[in-house]
Amino acid sequence: MTGVVAFVFYGLAAMACALAAWVSASSRKTKRVDRPAVTIALGLSAAWCVAIAALGSDPPLVQLIEVARNIAWIAALFRHFANDGRDESLKVVRPVILTLALVEGLQLMLIAFVAGELRVEVVALLRMLVAIGALVLVHNLYGGASDSSRHLLAWNSGAMALFWGFELNLFTIAYLTGQAAVGLELLRALVMAVVAALFAIGAGQGTAGLAFRPSRVVTFSSLSLAVVAAYLLVMVGLADGVARFSGDLARVTQVGLLLAAATVSLLWLPSPQLRAHARVLALKHLFKHRYDYRAEWLRFTGTIGSSAGTDDSLHERAIQSLGDIADSPAGLLLLPDEEGGLAFAAHWQWPTAEVPARAMPPEMLRGIGKSRPVLDFDALRAGRDPAAPSVPEWLLADQRVWAGVPLLHGERLVGVVILARPQIARRLDWEDFDLLAIAGRQVASYLAEQVGQEALQDAARFEEFHRRMAFVMHDIKNLSSQLGLLARNAEKHAENPAFRADMLVTLRNSADKLDALMTRLGRYGRPGTEAIGDIDLGQLAQKLAARHGPRRPIDVARDRECIVRGNAEQLEQAIDHLLENAIEATPADARIAIEVRNRGLSGEITVMDEGKGMSPQFVRHSLFRPFVSTKENGFGIGTCEARDLVRAMGGRLDVESREGVGSRFIIRLPSKGASQLMAMQAARTPPVTSEKAA
Repeated sequence: MTGVVAFVFYGLAAMACALAAWVSASSRKTKRVDRPAVTIALGLSAAWCVAIAALGSDPPLVQLIEVARNIAWIAALFRHFANDGRDESLKVVRPVILTLALVEGLQLMLIAFVAGELRVEVVALLRMLVAIGALVLVHNLYGGASDSSRHLLAWNSGAMALFWGFELNLFTIAYLTGQAAVGLELLRALVMAVVAALFAIGAGQGTAGLAFRPSRVVTFSSLSLAVVAAYLLVMVGLADGVARFSGDLARVTQVGLLLAAATVSLLWLPSPQLRAHARVLALKHLFKHRYDYRAEWLRFTGTIGSSAGTDDSLHERAIQSLGDIADSPAGLLLLPDEEGGLAFAAHWQWPTAEVPARAMPPEMLRGIGKSRPVLDFDALRAGRDPAAPSVPEWLLADQRVWAGVPLLHGERLVGVVILARPQIARRLDWEDFDLLAIAGRQVASYLAEQVGQEALQDAARFEEFHRRMAFVMHDIKNLSSQLGLLARNAEKHAENPAFRADMLVTLRNSADKLDALMTRLGRYGRPGTEAIGDIDLGQLAQKLAARHGPRRPIDVARDRECIVRGNAEQLEQAIDHLLENAIEATPADARIAIEVRNRGLSGEITVMDEGKGMSPQFVRHSLFRPFVSTKENGFGIGTCEARDLVRAMGGRLDVESREGVGSRFIIRLPSKGASQLMAMQAARTPPVTSEKAA
């Protein structure tokens, strides 16, 4: 009777495996690298079922086919890791797979040289080791998969877990009792048929929408080992009870345990209360969201809120706090510039990023943060999101750019964080959008608070500076009066005419300089109040070079006459600031030069030096900020005032600098001819009155 039942069961299992192998080989819905290995494993499983149905399980040929089948399933398990590239990235997988195949290959020696009860125990022990290792890999296969590949692995992972789990159960009982469990041997056929059906469903993608998501709290290895350890303890206890029986009673007990477990399952599943309780446990521990929100928020606040023991600025911590959430290895921060767009401000672990000077123009900022909480650049490249706002080409061209997080403070955009693609590529989903958008608002509040604090600090420093300037002005006024009195007394009492004349010239010059300084200090902070006139940049360059010549030789280069419109005194003061900085920033043997060029509609005067230069970060964020200076005791006022003076005349001050090479400060002013053309155009254009407008 048992032989007939075994023939029927294994015959049906062979048909199921053969049909599943045909479905796996013929399915072309998705590109899966595991399909050939699964097809071969199902084919060998069908051959094994046919061999048992025809010959039984004892002949060596059947055992050889079983060894080949198990090795094929081990290879199929390894090929499943290749669906998302983890066969190469996880270096521990390949050695484990090779070890399992080697352990299974040892069965060949047992078939050839070992017999009797010893052979049963050794075979069972080796099969237990293979099953335990395979179960650990199956758990890591699915638990560590990305969302984009989990729907491909769900059914196959479940099938392999059932296959290796039953194998572990079967051979554990065989090892502990010292004999094969006949009842469970018959169930191997049914299990094989179910496994084949699950693989057929997985190949057909009939349930691609299901997404089985294990909890992130329980790690892969610890959970696997804990389950295996608990299982072994239970099996040892059951085997100890079964060992009290002998003969047919032991087999009946083994089958009875299995039937009792099935009966309990049938009684437990229909219970609404127990099913609801099980559903809660499953959602809590197996179908949890991608993110552990409490852990992510604690890490986020710990990263962005504390800089103790690190040299990272708030900008870098802001990028890192968002990158850690999405497993992004690097990022960029874009902050508003003076023209209303966004410019590069900082990077985190992305020093090779090539960001243009105008990272994001103002016209591209209107829809950011409103229509989309997070920018999905993969969707933008593929055209899957036609309603998304336009973004610069450099972001789409760089394949590392993955996501953009707008930083909104209220309704105001204070910046954008660009995140690099994770090492395991995946698509952004609604959880990413929600969590990154909320975290982006929190980052925006930190940045806005920093800007407010810097503004308050600047105001306090200006207050202190103004108070000091009042004292300086008072002292200079007294000094000017004293020098004037000294000059008048010397004019009356000096006996040597030559000395007296020389002293008079020196003192008068000093007094004039002090008076001029008083005049400039008196109108400090109010540039552009003097009249605009014609300025010969060539003559001005020669004059300034001669003035600073005793301290440092200054070369002057000019191509042709260059007349610009501006305030001569203010332009001279601005260039004086730049020359003073160049002299202080360069060694004695370094070259300093002034270059004058006529560009037609504009004139340029450039101050160049071969000093130590400045970093791009300092030029972008600190060069024109008051009270920020590379000099030890500098106020950082000169460059800021030079830019304000040039702007007040309708000009522009640009900076080019490289560390270790030097700096170039370029002042551009409208030429005399351009100013005349603009004046004539304004005179010919009549003003628009209210009547004409009506």
